[in-house]
Amino acid sequence: MWSKDKTKPDLQRFSGKTSLIAAGAELVGDMRFQGAVQVDGRVNGNLLATEGLVRVSVGGVVEGEIRAPHIVIDGEVNGDVFASGHLELGARSRVRGNLQYGLMEMAMGAQIEGRLCHLKDGERPLELPASLEVEQ
Repeated sequence: MWSKDKTKPDLQRFSGKTSLIAAGAELVGDMRFQGAVQVDGRVNGNLLATEGLVRVSVGGVVEGEIRAPHIVIDGEVNGDVFASGHLELGARSRVRGNLQYGLMEMAMGAQIEGRLCHLKDGERPLELPASLEVEQ
């Protein structure tokens, strides 16, 4: 909470590997990626990252599961969330689903309808099977 460690990932870290679902746009289907994705619009499907960051902005909606090492939610998610590293819930976040996380930050005002499950050190259930990993 009072940590001065500012090593949280942000979209700039993934320069050249960042995707944007713009406000007013809708993605239907699953998205598998390495890097970062920012959802300002709507996703009807799962977001699956082997490495990287998923950010759901205020006004962004995800109807599906999110799996990534780092997840920042300021919008709405209707599905389970699996953050093997860091999960951040903003004051306007709304999550209807279970949360699994390594570390979690939650602002006053965030709403969760589901279970919270802290991942102990050494647990890595969030890694994708080899058959689903993104090829370069």
